[in-house]
Amino acid sequence: MTDMVSKNVQTHNLILMPSGRRGQVARGKTLLEAARDLGVEIESVCGGRQKCSKCLVQIEEGEFTKHGIVSSVSHIPPPTDEELAYLEKEGIQDRRMSCASQILGDLLVTIPEESRAQKQIIRKTATHRAIEIAPTIRQVYVEVEQAQLGFHRGDWGRLQDALDEQWGYKGLSIDIHALRKLQPAIRQGDWKITVTLWNGIEVIDVQPGYQEGAYGLAVDVGSTTIASYLCDLRTGELLATESMMNPQVSYGEDLMSRISYTTERPDGLEKMNTAVIDAVNQLVNRAARAAKIARKEIYEIVMVGNTTMVHILLNISPKEIGEAPFALANRDAVDVKARDLGLKLNPAANAHFLPAEAGHVGADNVAVLLAEQPHQQEGIILTVDVGTNAEIVLNSPGGLYSASSPTGPAFEGGQISSGMRAAPGAIERVRIDPETKQPRFRVIGDERWSDEWVIGESVPVDQQPKQLAAGICGSGIIEVVAELYLAGLLTPGGRFNPEVDCASLQWDQDKRKAAYILATADQSSTGKPILITQNDIRNIQLAKAALYAGAKILMMRSGIKKVDKIILAGAFGSFIDPKHAMILGLIPDCNLEEVYAVGNAAGDGARIALLNKDKRTEASEISKKVRYIETAVDADFQEEFVRAMNLPHKSDPYPHLEGILPKLQPEITKRDRRWRRRQVA
Repeated sequence: MTDMVSKNVQTHNLILMPSGRRGQVARGKTLLEAARDLGVEIESVCGGRQKCSKCLVQIEEGEFTKHGIVSSVSHIPPPTDEELAYLEKEGIQDRRMSCASQILGDLLVTIPEESRAQKQIIRKTATHRAIEIAPTIRQVYVEVEQAQLGFHRGDWGRLQDALDEQWGYKGLSIDIHALRKLQPAIRQGDWKITVTLWNGIEVIDVQPGYQEGAYGLAVDVGSTTIASYLCDLRTGELLATESMMNPQVSYGEDLMSRISYTTERPDGLEKMNTAVIDAVNQLVNRAARAAKIARKEIYEIVMVGNTTMVHILLNISPKEIGEAPFALANRDAVDVKARDLGLKLNPAANAHFLPAEAGHVGADNVAVLLAEQPHQQEGIILTVDVGTNAEIVLNSPGGLYSASSPTGPAFEGGQISSGMRAAPGAIERVRIDPETKQPRFRVIGDERWSDEWVIGESVPVDQQPKQLAAGICGSGIIEVVAELYLAGLLTPGGRFNPEVDCASLQWDQDKRKAAYILATADQSSTGKPILITQNDIRNIQLAKAALYAGAKILMMRSGIKKVDKIILAGAFGSFIDPKHAMILGLIPDCNLEEVYAVGNAAGDGARIALLNKDKRTEASEISKKVRYIETAVDADFQEEFVRAMNLPHKSDPYPHLEGILPKLQPEITKRDRRWRRRQVA
């Protein structure tokens, strides 16, 4: 096939891969310009001045019959000395700068992933999902007209003109910190500077010459744990993940106790606000060190949390959330200067908060919906973010319904006699032999089960447990209660069964109270046995009943009787075994293969909003579509709560657990026990 260069028309065929965009482009245009004309954005921080080398492309050689062209590297000029020196220095072969490549003939060009302005991040959970990178932060290289006698436009005015002429930005404002840096930066860079823009409306930083490096932080402020994710805003790459306990726990384990703390003490709100801001600043420092960047290079932070956490972050009293009608100070998304919150990032950095749904379902739940998109999937889907305060969302034919259930801290180790956070030594997995009724468990820090341990002074080190049991964490608590029930040691009502003879079950003299020995004294790091008491069982029942009742209310209000899929969100949800959660009655009946964990979806949603400004608009739309059901005042909640106290439930069927659940025995009442004691006497 012959080359299809037309000297008369002076246009050439250009095909861009992998998008497949093609068109006739004018001879002499650069590949960078031509690609933009065809709607394909190639990365270019310097604006085509051959300074940033972000616009590298590959010219494909040969005859392409499908496209009817012959593409050749000879259809662009040879590299300049400057370009050649850069390519050789970096060891780059088969790539050219698109800003320095004029089109002189037909071309088929491949744009590599790193050169695409619209990159993708693929995250695997239940489905594959692509995220387009379109942050609010952008850095551009600008050449500013030098100041001259008799012209009194001012350096900011000259920069405005340059940004308009070279990048098409009009009507910009400038942050005071950027304005203070402007004159020395311009002169130090010989009237060439790198400008950092926020949302295309404000200049937030200026640096001399050509610079690059813009980063952002996504933060999920949970009641118990704060997690942060540092990202490169140009590539979307996750550079560092840091987390820590929320220091507010010391002021109250649940939300209502923290609200009370802020209202009952004059300095309550100040203390809680200072604690969480200091914690976020610690995470900023740790993430920046891990990624080897400076804090001043972090230009935006996106934060999510429940409504109480967001109010405290903004130093707004959460008092009104704690009492009916549970009014928010603001339901919409918020943008505020990070410095005004006391956050130590770039001085002009922006802090963005996603919107809330209602009084007790906040930005963290919106972030979960943004990440998991249950409303875009087929079937009836229940999404549960398990934590101190559980947020529940049901996607039904009638739309999205949400509710909040005050599960309390039991699932995270609180209110449990031997409870602890998920840390080395915490029992995280439990199995009880249905015949012998004896337990075996696994702790964080040792992959072996306890029945594989060999304990003793004369035992070789490699056979001894790497970590003795220190307590039990949330996933272990769920499993031990479910396993006790499966083994017949618990009645459906949650009481220890006095009819079962078991060496691990310790009863008081009247056989009214019992405790189950989960770990013996020699298996424990404290030298004391780890017990599961009747009060522990009760606290788990209260927590699981609150969560189930919330889900049941949503099902009732949407007119459905069963769900097709259950998504367990949250860091804790990742460690829950679906079968044990269903045996416990934590979640409704569902095909176990359709119950899965997605990790910290709230953190993922915050990261999505950080990397794509359009997703913030979507988050606002989602928040307004959700119908919130206030369980605290719902007429049916108390009745459903009482029914849900039983294991797994007093009346709701669990067909997917058929063959797994023990045959239910009639509950032994106090009257029965008194009668039996009289008979024995």
